[in-house]
Amino acid sequence: MRLRRVCVFSGSSPGARPEYAAAARALGEAAVRRGLGLVYGGAKVGLMGVVADAVLAAGGEAIGVIPTALMTKEVAHSGLTHLRVVGSMHERKAQMAELSDAFVALPGGIGTLEELTETLSWAQLGLHAKPCGVLNAGGYFDRLIGFLDHATEERFLAPQHRAMLLVAERPDELLDRLDAYVPPAVERWLDREET
Repeated sequence: MRLRRVCVFSGSSPGARPEYAAAARALGEAAVRRGLGLVYGGAKVGLMGVVADAVLAAGGEAIGVIPTALMTKEVAHSGLTHLRVVGSMHERKAQMAELSDAFVALPGGIGTLEELTETLSWAQLGLHAKPCGVLNAGGYFDRLIGFLDHATEERFLAPQHRAMLLVAERPDELLDRLDAYVPPAVERWLDREET
């Protein structure tokens, strides 16, 4: 499958270290160099705003999907290629998934972790076969990667499902891995309509 758009999950904060924003900026620029559009949560703040601004500054497409509740808090990015306003966080994630061909997590908090793990769970269940990765800027995801390895060792996570999460420290390396991804044969446990 040819990648056209990458969904990026990231923090609404810039984080404590400058390498997080540098990684977000570098990812946006690398995506545009490859002709990839951005799909993300639609905010102008934190790493979300950094990656969107980098894509826009490089002449790329940036599509935001934001719930009405966050629009009223004035965190929406007003300069995007397109901003979709939805009714709930559930609708937001569904639209982001529908618009995207791959998923990348940058450093972030609970929301970023929830989006990433839900997307991985959908892949494990066979609801999609799109690649999922983390840009491990400054080793931010080391403990999450360690946890997934531990879960695999303890037989709560099958090795082929653990391999679904692609990890790289540099944007071009991660985008190469996403582009070359071949999903494992996963029996479809559920149809999306059943969930």
